[in-house]
This record gives sequence, structure tokens and C-alpha cells, in this order.
Amino acid sequence: MKKTAIVTLCGAVALFNTVNAQADFLQPAKIIAGSDVTFAPYEYMSEGKPAGFDIEMLSGIAKQLTRQVVTVDTRFPNLIPGLRGKRFDVTNSAMYITPERLKVIDMIPYLKTGQQILSLANSSYQPKAPDEFCGHKIGTMAGSSFLQHLQQFSDDHCVKQGKPPIKISEFPTDPQTTQALLSHAIDAQITDVAVAQSAVNKLSGKVRVSSTQLLYPVLMGIGVRKDEPEVKAAITQGLAKFRQTAEYRQLFERYHFTAPSDQEIQALTVTE
Repeated sequence: MKKTAIVTLCGAVALFNTVNAQADFLQPAKIIAGSDVTFAPYEYMSEGKPAGFDIEMLSGIAKQLTRQVVTVDTRFPNLIPGLRGKRFDVTNSAMYITPERLKVIDMIPYLKTGQQILSLANSSYQPKAPDEFCGHKIGTMAGSSFLQHLQQFSDDHCVKQGKPPIKISEFPTDPQTTQALLSHAIDAQITDVAVAQSAVNKLSGKVRVSSTQLLYPVLMGIGVRKDEPEVKAAITQGLAKFRQTAEYRQLFERYHFTAPSDQEIQALTVTE
């Protein structure tokens, strides 16, 4: 039985190494990753270098593949076109897995999250849920799924019930959306739960989370091209190996995130 176990283990290692070696990455021993490095705490610049949860997550995966991550900073709407145009191997930018995105790229889930509402702490307008958005100016980051949720809710809930539509404002980055909130250009902001909390902490009480529950639970995923199944297989296997390490557990503890269970991944997985 010991010999059988050893042979099986050796076979698994050999298969893993073969998949990694055959994966058609853009550069040898590297993973070129497209990220919008303006989205703390997932990805941001610290002392001139990319930092954050996603940056560390992909670095941990790359370590299992004996590769090094090279982060290419670009704005969020450019990520999928850049990936498909082979500017980078993967997207690594807190990207929600949606049916629309799965039509053009494949995605590897690694985190469960959702959205919350930010409002000015001294404002009388403290929306707890989207049904309080009708007729108000709501800001969000361009290219995000937040925008799709807002538009759909405005059409299906506000307009159909005879209420005024949501006045949606898009901004190139999430910090610019928050700045618009601070300058009273918008009434509230919808963004990722961790990003919302980061803004609250950084702005010393100028903004607050007004929503009372997590909105639109969803999985985040690393994006890969559909025509590179070997790259997807290598990243998937690297993530599986990384999940078995103390470094993986410490990463979630450090950012106060909860690693998604296999059941949660299965329950929240969407298809095209």
C-alpha cells in the first residue's frame, strides 16, 4: 500500500508539473497579471509597489508554480479587452464572476464577497437598501457589476413602479467615486464590502456604511482566456496547492476575510 501511495503521489506531482510546463504563459517563469491598482484593500500601491489581498493571493499561487507575478496597472474597463488581446495572462483585480463575463473569458473563483452602500456620515440620506435609490444620484466605478445592478434595479423597480429612475454616475476609479461623494456630486456610493470598510477607515468618519446587510453575494475570480485551457489548469492547480498552506490561512486572517467553502463556491457559481 505504501508503494501504491508513493506512486500515486509521484504521478500527481508529475501531472501538476506537466500542466504548469505546458501552460502557454506570455513569459517564462512569470505570470503577467492585469490589475486596476486603485481598489484597496484588494490591490493598491504601497511605497511604489502593488500591494493588497489580490496581489498576495496571486503571488501565493505563483509560488506554487515556481513563477513570479508581474502586475500591469490598468483601469478596470480595460482588463477583459487587455486579457483577450494577450496583454497579460490573467486578470487579478477583484473581478466579480458574472454570466456576461463568462461569455468572453473563463474565471477561477477564490473569494466570496458582496456590496454595500456608502453615504456621508453627516447626511440625512442614509439608504439601507437599493429600494431607497430611486430619484437619487448614486455613484459607482465604470465597468463594474455594481453598474449593471444599479441600471437593472432602476429599470425593474423604480421606473416600473412609477418612481423616478436612479441617476447613475460612473467614475474611472473607486476612489474618484468616493471623492464625488465627499464633494456632494452624488448622494451615495455602491461598492465592494471590503472597499467600503477601507474607505470608512481611511476617511476618519467622513463616510459610513449605511446598508444593513450584504448586497448581491457573489464570487470573485481570476480571469483567464478561453483559448488557454492550460493556463487555467495551472492557475487552478496552483490555487488548490496554495489553499493547503499556512500562508493561505494567514492571508485571510490578516485581511479579516473568510475563505469560501467548496459548498459556497458551488452555490454561488454562475454559468454563461
